[in-house]
Amino acid sequence: MKIAVAGMGYVGLANAVLLAQHHQVVILDINEERVDKLNKNISPISDEDIEHFLKTKNLNLEATTQSDVAYKDADIVIIATPTNYDPNKHYFDTSSVESVINNVLNINTDTIIVIKSTVPIGYTEEVRQQFKTEQILFSPEFLREGKALYDNLYPSRIIVGEQSERAEQFANLLAEGAVKKDVPILLADPTEAEAIKLFANTYLAMRVSFFNELDTYAEMNQLNSKQIIEGVGLDPRIGLHYNNPSFGYGGYCLPKDTKQLSANFKDIPTELIHAIIDSNDTRKKHITSMILKSDPKVVGIYRLTMKADSDNFRQSAIQDVIQHLQKKNIDVVIYEPIILEDEFDGLKVINDLTEFKKVSDVIVANRLDEMLEDIKDKVYTRDLFSEN
Repeated sequence: MKIAVAGMGYVGLANAVLLAQHHQVVILDINEERVDKLNKNISPISDEDIEHFLKTKNLNLEATTQSDVAYKDADIVIIATPTNYDPNKHYFDTSSVESVINNVLNINTDTIIVIKSTVPIGYTEEVRQQFKTEQILFSPEFLREGKALYDNLYPSRIIVGEQSERAEQFANLLAEGAVKKDVPILLADPTEAEAIKLFANTYLAMRVSFFNELDTYAEMNQLNSKQIIEGVGLDPRIGLHYNNPSFGYGGYCLPKDTKQLSANFKDIPTELIHAIIDSNDTRKKHITSMILKSDPKVVGIYRLTMKADSDNFRQSAIQDVIQHLQKKNIDVVIYEPIILEDEFDGLKVINDLTEFKKVSDVIVANRLDEMLEDIKDKVYTRDLFSEN
């Protein structure tokens, strides 16, 4: 089959590499530098498995900036463009998805279009009516930054938003490329599939918020947070996973998905979904207050990225903490090796680690690193388990 993928972020590239093991895949992106990198078998994003596959596997994969090259004669087009939550409209900005759909239908009206971007509940039915076609499906994605291909090779489940033969065929394409066998496959209705994505991510945000609030309680009462979390997690219904405290949830999915789900609850009685969002905001304010306890003149931020081995700091929780510190007139400096400039968002970037350690009164680290071992007395973190 010829499969086109629109968008070269985590979702798009992970799906493209997965499917290129057995099929011809053309991935489209507007960024020429990223396209050139991929055509030289260099990953434009930080993902160990994608990098390994590009170097060692015989993939039928081509990158292009030209729509007609990608979409012409494609059996399937996968849309993996970003959809950001618009707080003014209380709705995802899905304009990139609609732009791709329009472009595809101008070139190839026979192809099946599969939306992998996160969209509001009810969106698939809306765009089917808008573009007067039944050729559009939705298939939610459940990937982690830096582990995107791994999560496609070993998927927990595959969900496609249509109960049909073509939906089953698409699900089987994803399963075909996976290493894990007997992957659970669920064919749901389109709107239900969209709801699955938002409710799943909101549950994860709730779990992050729960353990963060537990950690706040322990910190304020001088209790051993790690012992409490381990004891709570020994209940098999809770488990010893996804429980490491942080400065709050952030990144590509959880902030926007929780807000979108909350907006979808308009006129529906709810307390919990809104409380998760409020809890995350409160956590960042608490983290700020604890940093300020030592009365620092200069606060050093060690990495803007959310997780170890990640190159993404989009909507990372630490950025909100930085804003709270700035409101208190605290000087903030940043150590972030993936930023090559001397400044980020008006803040000084110091990528000489020795100098960074020297000028910082307190060093704030969402995730610990062995490079901070020599100045542990300066470090403020809530990383208890040294894992993401």
